[in-house]
Amino acid sequence: MNNFTYYSPTEFVFGHGVEAGVGKRAAEKGFRKALVVYGKGSVVRSGLLGRVKASLDAAGVAHVDLAGVRPNPEVESVREGIRIVREEGVDLILPIGGGSVIDCAKAVAFGALHDGDVWDFFCGKAQVTKALPIFCVLTIPAAGSEASSSCVISNDEIHAKRGTNGDAFRPMVAFMNPEITFSLPAYQTAAGVTDMIAHICERWFSGVGAVRVTDSIAAGLIRTLMAAAPCVLDNPEDYDARADIMWAGMLAHNDIAGCGRALNPTGRAGGWESHGLEHELSAFDTSITHGAGLAVVMPAWMRYVWREDPSRFLQFALDVFDIEPIDDTEEAVEDAVTAAIDELQAFFVDMGMPKTMGELGLRVEDLDAVIETLHATKGDVFGAFKPLTMEDARAIYESAFNDPALPSLEEMGEELEA
Repeated sequence: MNNFTYYSPTEFVFGHGVEAGVGKRAAEKGFRKALVVYGKGSVVRSGLLGRVKASLDAAGVAHVDLAGVRPNPEVESVREGIRIVREEGVDLILPIGGGSVIDCAKAVAFGALHDGDVWDFFCGKAQVTKALPIFCVLTIPAAGSEASSSCVISNDEIHAKRGTNGDAFRPMVAFMNPEITFSLPAYQTAAGVTDMIAHICERWFSGVGAVRVTDSIAAGLIRTLMAAAPCVLDNPEDYDARADIMWAGMLAHNDIAGCGRALNPTGRAGGWESHGLEHELSAFDTSITHGAGLAVVMPAWMRYVWREDPSRFLQFALDVFDIEPIDDTEEAVEDAVTAAIDELQAFFVDMGMPKTMGELGLRVEDLDAVIETLHATKGDVFGAFKPLTMEDARAIYESAFNDPALPSLEEMGEELEA
């Protein structure tokens, strides 16, 4: 177990109807004016926005809006939020939504205290050291933004999607009511669960060996998610299963699943290779849902890199799927690892997630542009479990055009020649 610092300052208010207490809690903290950040209508139609605003009104907390935040939030929305904060004297940022809305709000929170442009934080020109306080009301369990030190923003002008990290913008209070998620479409639910599992896997395959206590937490979270997801897809109003998913999503990304696994005692565990690969896809085509992209990219990355440390994948196979090799031969090890990766991908597909790049609407011809932005973001080499070159990245992307259950075009050609 490596040295680590675990920091999670967020207060969690969890359960039935907790959003009704937002205003009272804000007033108790001394806040006078909130910027309410939300997306494109679902929080309005469901009545959630009205309930939260009513709680603010009842507590005497004034509020202004930043509406229309899209999935894969764009930096122009952040800039507009910063303008409103400065003009209106806002002292609390209050996102009501999922990861995209919360990430936009986070960027507003630290961008409003910066003299330069907020994109400075996403291109390495500035580091986040301070931010306005954030309360959040979670509507889509997925990104774990309600407790994480991560923030990801897109810049359409340069076709980039980049992240920054900092404890300063972890939310102060997160309100989490599983009932709010009853109306989530099945696709969003499935994409969210995929993202949660990816957050855990990024830390599991960090380039550090076994850390039993952390591994047990991580494997338990994945198994819980795999048990709960079919329940809510069958019965969207299964409160306990929705609650399991909502809480597991937070635990998947508040760093508890990476304790002792980071190379830097104050850093985050993992090289985040799958996220890096996927971010370029949803930057290239902003209609791609992040979790759906991960469902395609992560298994492809696993198949490409597992030989770098087979023991780590064997532990994953055992702890998550109860799969063990029948003996110590290379063939048995490969069979066990491949079976575990296949099981993971089959779970994603069973939830309705895509399996190949083609299902995401991408073409092989698109890869040159994707690799170009990946290189601009990551440099020549990135990753921790196995450092990846741009040639490696291209090979992973190309492999994801093939259904691993079927022979590749190259294999079919070889068979025809034979």
